Parts: sequence; C-alpha cells; structure tokens
Amino acid sequence: MSDISRSTIIIEAPMSQVSEALFDLEKYPDWSDSITKVKVTERDEGGRVTGATLTISAGALKDEVSLSYNWDGAPQRLEFELEDANLLTKMDGAYILKDLGDETEVTYELSVGVSMPIPQMMVTKQEKTTIDQALAQLKEHCES
Repeated sequence: MSDISRSTIIIEAPMSQVSEALFDLEKYPDWSDSITKVKVTERDEGGRVTGATLTISAGALKDEVSLSYNWDGAPQRLEFELEDANLLTKMDGAYILKDLGDETEVTYELSVGVSMPIPQMMVTKQEKTTIDQALAQLKEHCES
C-alpha cells in the first residue's frame, strides 16, 4: 500500500477483548458511526469473514464497498482490500494490534482512492479523520 495514512491509540483493555471487537465485523454498526450496515458474503472454514459488503457514511463519503479480508496475521493483524465499490477505487487497510498486558496498542492504516478528481491532500485528510474516529469509537466500545 502506498500513500498510507495511519494513527495509533492505546486502549485500556486486553488484546483478546480488542481483537474480539475488531474481528466481529457484523457488529461494527453497533459501535461505528461510519459503518452503518455489514453484509457478510464469504467465510473461511474457521468461520471468519473473508468477504463483506459494508455501507459507509464517513463525512462527505457515502458508498457501499465490498471488501476481502486477510487473516494471515491474526490476531495481531487484520488486513482488508477493496473488491468493488460505487465511488471508491481503492480502500486498503489494516488493523495492527500489540499486546501491552492490560492494554492494547492499535494502529489503523488506510489508503483510499476515489473515482472523482479530488486533490490528494483532501483524500489524505479524510483518511486521517476516518482513522481517528474509528480508533476513538473502538476505544470507547472496548473500555465501556
């Protein structure tokens, strides 16, 4: 992934609790303001989601995206990649977890491309806003 935006946050919860929240994609709408709907389209033999369609409403960006998920690095890393969308041409990212005992460090990386002529500076700003909001909401969800 080139031109990646990223942020890191410390969540006052064990890694098992944070990964459980992150890996349960179908419950994202329960704690994420920007993901309003998740429809699982594919699972692996272990029952983990490998394909899903998400309805996203992040600021000015509203889209329905189909993502594929890569679990090779789990539980420390969950990667996703855009398969199809109405507006986006790219949406690749990863959640990276680091076990700190009673706390968990979570880094969210995201790289987005849009089909409209929008300056890269504005795309990067929206990526950063999306990342920071997602991490803050994950923190609130896991710590409550």
